[in-house]
Amino acid sequence: MNSRRSWLIPTGLIALTLIPAAGGAIRLGSLASGGPVTSDNERFFAMPVPVVLHIVAALVYCVLGAFQFAPRFRRRHLRWHRVAGWVLIPAGLMVALTGVWMTLAYEFPAVDGVVVKVERLIVGGVMTLAIVLAVLAVRKRDIAHHRAWMIRAYALAQGAGTQAFTQLPWILAVGELNATGRAVALGAGWLINAVIAEWIIRRNRRATRVPARPRFEVSTP
Repeated sequence: MNSRRSWLIPTGLIALTLIPAAGGAIRLGSLASGGPVTSDNERFFAMPVPVVLHIVAALVYCVLGAFQFAPRFRRRHLRWHRVAGWVLIPAGLMVALTGVWMTLAYEFPAVDGVVVKVERLIVGGVMTLAIVLAVLAVRKRDIAHHRAWMIRAYALAQGAGTQAFTQLPWILAVGELNATGRAVALGAGWLINAVIAEWIIRRNRRATRVPARPRFEVSTP
């Protein structure tokens, strides 16, 4: 039972990844086939490199990163954990930096206004900083801080999955998203993930501070 329970979080994270992954797969298929080109996607055909790198890196980062949330698996496969880390770090940086690249280089639709642009730049910058700090922490053998920063970076990367749900209430209540609704929904997705990440980090810290229960031995005369 405990073994099955330890896989609930990774399974949920992979399921969350499938939502943006499906959209990414459609985007890659469209680019590979050469169309159709519309006003909504012409920017990707004009400059496909950042969006292709972003989609591929995000899929690798979010799927592979989900397994880091399976404690039993991580402890039993320490070598795998280290090797996966060397894949996750460049993949995560690619996700963050291509996100910033697209924000600055692409002409987005009017619904993605200035606030959304600022949100994306902040998230890309914070995610990049979190991964860099995670690397610096592990080089110092500071595993607690390394884990905390990697959790924060991963939470931001999973924003697209959560945003699929935060946009739904606005659409049901108001209708088609406008610039305000888009900014609120996207910001809420990243914020929810950031709050959950901090809760996980604090829970882990409390767990490490709890002293082990004393073991009583029965002595025979």
